[in-house]
Amino acid sequence: MSEMPEESLNESIDQRLEKITTKALTAIEQANDLDALEACRVAYLGSKGAFTQIMQLLRTVPKEDKPRIGALVNEQKKKIEDRLEESKAVLYEAHLSAKLSSESIDVTAPGRRVPLGHEHPLSQIRQEIISIFYSMGFSTVDGPEIETDYYNFDSLNTPANHPARDEQDTFYTNLGPHVLLRSQTSTVQVRVMEKTKPPIRVIAPGRVYRNEEVNARKYPLFHQVEGLLIDKDVTFGQLKGTLQAFIKALFKKDLNIRFRPDFFPFTEPSAELDSQCPFCQGKGCRTCGNRGWLELLGCGMVDPNVLKEAGIDPEIYSGFAFGMGLERLAMLKYDINDIRHFYTNDLRFLEQF
Repeated sequence: MSEMPEESLNESIDQRLEKITTKALTAIEQANDLDALEACRVAYLGSKGAFTQIMQLLRTVPKEDKPRIGALVNEQKKKIEDRLEESKAVLYEAHLSAKLSSESIDVTAPGRRVPLGHEHPLSQIRQEIISIFYSMGFSTVDGPEIETDYYNFDSLNTPANHPARDEQDTFYTNLGPHVLLRSQTSTVQVRVMEKTKPPIRVIAPGRVYRNEEVNARKYPLFHQVEGLLIDKDVTFGQLKGTLQAFIKALFKKDLNIRFRPDFFPFTEPSAELDSQCPFCQGKGCRTCGNRGWLELLGCGMVDPNVLKEAGIDPEIYSGFAFGMGLERLAMLKYDINDIRHFYTNDLRFLEQF
């Protein structure tokens, strides 16, 4: 191939520069978004772009023409860079405007309604029970859910061979041979008697745990409210009157109830307060275990041995105690026939309260 004359070579670079610049400006003009504009920049000004290739030709230009050709290259490159910046500003403004338009909020439109939660039915009835007993002069106390067998059994006059101590009924922990999850909130009553001089008038609401078979009436975790009143000359008649007033205030209607003799290690005498089953009107059903009656609570006069163990003289003071399951009361109050509904978190159930 014959060498090109210097004038022809210089003219060829000039022409190529003009052609590249024209094509670049046209491509920039046609770019309709920022991605297309960036592609133009890479094609003409990138490390492998057209202007880089032109710069490589400068070594073939005669020494005396290099300043002129170099200045021309810089001039055309600057022209393309300026046009790129102008187009970039315009396209960015359009892009931002479109984005803001698509994300705009109509402040005059009604807001999206967020459903408000409400108290669980067990929390509702717990608070109602606390309010009723508060009106009778009872205060509310609390205690640990992880207990020792002394407070859960020994201090409550429970014999060493009592079946309630068996692991079939009690959840023992790996924290020690005598550490367990409390099976009753009577543990709180003992702690109160140890630290408080009579008269005592308290209720102890809280969670308790028993190794129960899960069915419509039983669950291994449930809630209790236990009450304790200790003073001089306390009688069983006062216990019956207190509980009858409580039942009437809670259900706000007359219920067929009965006091049935029973046995609890920490009360003597003891009784069970039953209500006629509202689901079968006493005929017998799955909820009441086909007995026609629902056990509402246990009660009785505090055993003198329990008073002695807590440092209270049974010759001077007497008292009564009672314990009730919140779930059992809620089932009766709200016509719920399965205790498991309280723990399934089914909104169809919870939204009814």
